[in-house]
Amino acid sequence: MARPPRGGRPALDPAREAAYEAVAAVHRDDAYANLVLPRILRSSGVTGRDAAFATELTYGTLRQTGTLDAIVAAAADRPMERIDPPVRDALRLGAYQLLHLRVGAHAAVATTVDLVRSLVPGAAGFANAVLRRVAETDRSAWLARLAPADPVDRAALTHAHPSWIVRAFADALGSLEEAELALDADNLAPPVHLCARPGLVDAADLAASLRGAAVGRYSPYAVVLSGGDPAAIAAVRDGRAHVQDEGSQLVANVLATAPLDGRDETWLDLCAGPGGKAGLLGALARDRGAHVTAVEVAHHRAALVASATAGLPVYTINADGRDVGRDRDLPVGGFDRVLVDAPCTGLGALRRRPEARWRRQPSDLPPLTRLQRELLQSAFRAVRPGGLVAYVTCSPHQAETSVSVTEAARRSDIEMDLVDARPYLPPSLPEMGTGPTVQLWPHRHGTDAMFLALLRRTS
Repeated sequence: MARPPRGGRPALDPAREAAYEAVAAVHRDDAYANLVLPRILRSSGVTGRDAAFATELTYGTLRQTGTLDAIVAAAADRPMERIDPPVRDALRLGAYQLLHLRVGAHAAVATTVDLVRSLVPGAAGFANAVLRRVAETDRSAWLARLAPADPVDRAALTHAHPSWIVRAFADALGSLEEAELALDADNLAPPVHLCARPGLVDAADLAASLRGAAVGRYSPYAVVLSGGDPAAIAAVRDGRAHVQDEGSQLVANVLATAPLDGRDETWLDLCAGPGGKAGLLGALARDRGAHVTAVEVAHHRAALVASATAGLPVYTINADGRDVGRDRDLPVGGFDRVLVDAPCTGLGALRRRPEARWRRQPSDLPPLTRLQRELLQSAFRAVRPGGLVAYVTCSPHQAETSVSVTEAARRSDIEMDLVDARPYLPPSLPEMGTGPTVQLWPHRHGTDAMFLALLRRTS
């Protein structure tokens, strides 16, 4: 039901207003949609179908921002920078409804104009004219009209990703054609995966207890939800399960299950926040008489790790993972298995973070890759001879994957050998490549684009 008019302003549709507030917060305050939208929905009392519509409108608009901006700018005959930010966000929402949703043109235009009138009254006529021009042509025709000559730039417009990300995907996959499949997968809302913590709950039993849920395709611990709030699930509330992409489960499990000669009691998660992989490792360690040291440099994230691993043999420390040998809890050669889930651009999880593709820049890479290599070299110092290091990033960008591994090994005086990771992944997992590293993809595996390199210290 529309909210009643206030002070002579038009009644506003609550779902569209919630979507506007979320999109505006993302662009104005650098907020994250997955955090801000639920708060807005709760505070405004938007539930059920209206909440689902607001969610689709918010996430879809944020994913498609670059392409929507090109279309709106053409319809407005002016650059987006010359349009007031509130009007700009409202026009994006209106254009998304016209070009992507089964919303009648009259309803999409009228509700957006009402929204603009409530925000910037003098811009209502402008918004009406722009949206009517947008509505004159469907999305395919707009893309054909605006298509750049360069194939990468054309793919960027068509699939709503910055051109530098399109190039990175094409480089990693070997062709622009397959990169476009990966870009398409980024634009689909992903399912929510749970990790059923081994020894605490069985994945099949957990799936059977949840309406519409199913076990995952590859991870023995994965449960795929059909919808709903995972925080409301009893197994999540009491620590028997946690939310975690199936790809993240797979790469953590490789570290825990790859064979190891000798002692196997002390494990290390060098970049543990917010605690998903530490939770899985902790549950596996519990069954095997091992324990995990979980390191997190940010105090608030270290607190999240401690909370996420409560009751498991996980010791959380608030420290810098590069301080191996300088921190008494991080002795040189003190660990049998080490996970480096390195900070990265997050290009492998763009389907879950709709605003991230437009926030990240190529200039983010140099400081991140330097940090990745320093952390990996620290892991080389932390692991004992014969022990294993798993280097993981949620990014397929080659500068953050194979190049970071090669450069860290080259600059270290510790001998490390790459181990073929493929035998420790499910044989049903398709297209694992030629090894020894593994790159997962949404369009191939239905997971985030996780990269895994497994290394053994030889001396």
